Amino acid sequence: MSKHLKRIASPKSWPVSKKTNIWITKSNPGPHSGKQALPLGVLIRDILKLADNLREAKRILHEGNVLVDGIVRRGHKFPVGSFDVIQIPKLGTSYRILLDPKGRLMINKLDVENPKKPCKILNKTIVKGGKVQLNLHDGTNIIASNDYKSNDTVILNIPEKSIDKHIKYEQGNKAVITGGTHSGELASITDIKKVHSSRHNMVVLTRDDGTNFETIEDYVFVVGTDEPEFNLGGVIRE
Repeated sequence: MSKHLKRIASPKSWPVSKKTNIWITKSNPGPHSGKQALPLGVLIRDILKLADNLREAKRILHEGNVLVDGIVRRGHKFPVGSFDVIQIPKLGTSYRILLDPKGRLMINKLDVENPKKPCKILNKTIVKGGKVQLNLHDGTNIIASNDYKSNDTVILNIPEKSIDKHIKYEQGNKAVITGGTHSGELASITDIKKVHSSRHNMVVLTRDDGTNFETIEDYVFVVGTDEPEFNLGGVIRE
């Protein structure tokens, strides 16, 4: 696998110009897939505009000035993706990464002192001792009770990753769409259609204006009951 990446071939989810330079930093393997993750150095330089070049971005990171989900990250190739929390203590700022309507990663400025991180439960496994392990969308695995189900959302305290809130994947709850034609939309779950085959389960959702749309279950990320439990606004991307 190549260690290099040309800008023109960078994933569509990266909100960067394609023709200003030939090369761009490639993400290392990590908690998110390559197509849905942005290298930390590119985030610092091209999105947040905290550095004029990659050398300056590396220096900012090496000095321990950037936290991802409450943990200091120094690698400029470390991948950050959907719902990750980026904190810069010296500036007193925090951001959450989301997807915009065009499926591109965007940053949302947060106005809380101690932000929390929402994670979707992909599945559960039984580990040694009969304990239940929740496997989350960002690669995190945590031990919890059997009260949680796949596709539910847990809101974690960071960096300790303890569960603060639990939002069930059920009719009536609010969800944000994380892929496909309706990427970035917020709507209420109207119906969950279980498909007993190799095809995806389907979900019908209703917007605030009363119109409906349908998407696959994998793209549905529950964010609250009546209202989102965390900030989904404040886009500062160009």
